[in-house]
Amino acid sequence: MVTTSSTDSTSSKPLRIAVPNKGALSVSASELLREAGYRQREDSKRLTLIDDENGVEFFYLRPRDIALYVGEGTLDIGITGRDLLLDSGAKADEVIGLGFGRSRFHFAGRAGAFSAIEELRGKRIATSYVGVVSAFLEREGIDASVTRLDGAVETSIQLGVADVIADVVETGSTMRQAGLEIFGEPIMHSEAVVITRSGAQLPAAYETFRRRLDGVLIARSYVMMDYDIRAEDLAEASAMTPGLEGPTVSPLHREGWVAVRAMVPRKGSQKLMDDLYAVGARAILLTEINACRI
Repeated sequence: MVTTSSTDSTSSKPLRIAVPNKGALSVSASELLREAGYRQREDSKRLTLIDDENGVEFFYLRPRDIALYVGEGTLDIGITGRDLLLDSGAKADEVIGLGFGRSRFHFAGRAGAFSAIEELRGKRIATSYVGVVSAFLEREGIDASVTRLDGAVETSIQLGVADVIADVVETGSTMRQAGLEIFGEPIMHSEAVVITRSGAQLPAAYETFRRRLDGVLIARSYVMMDYDIRAEDLAEASAMTPGLEGPTVSPLHREGWVAVRAMVPRKGSQKLMDDLYAVGARAILLTEINACRI
């Protein structure tokens, strides 16, 4: 295992990162890495890529296998789904939630047949995520049999293989088409996550990697807001746009006016512009933030 040092990341052992090779997580993960300044493959059949400039080597693997490679220490970091991490039982930890690939896991049965989780006792449950479901049932103290099925599990009830299924739910339309109904609270909420081996000491490039990803994620959630306002109204406007460490305020050539700049949450920014205008702000501008370091 490599011990983290203070040397430049490009002169230490390359950081070995697993990226989903296909599926819903693949494109979003590669887009995130590109925004963070890392090279990514142009050919979807390519299995590895070395980014010498940043001291990183990428491996494009099946999302379900990534947690196992990271947990065994073969690779330093992986991007995969929280559901796949928990289902694998690998000795790996989630370190960053990435905000894409969100989904919910639910139990479902024939319409009207079930209404509560307690009714699962003694039932047959089919799922592609045996680890997740078994752990949930154990926590809830429910004794039921769990069968692994790869691929679509919705037909397992119709075929008599199971009484209930446990699966990813996005809109629920697929289950409704199969005559199934969701019941109970979600088993879990999943999203794309960055994972590392439990207790591992990582190469020096990891800290740079983490800062870059954090910077992109913050940039995606914020916009830069600029506006002009009378100095007498500054306190009220600044309270609405506190920024991360306080707004930047500069005098204008126009006497009695100042220019203000602050990072504000992207969500609700249009309403914020309206509110600022109402208190006297003018020349209000919103601009994108591509990346940042906080």
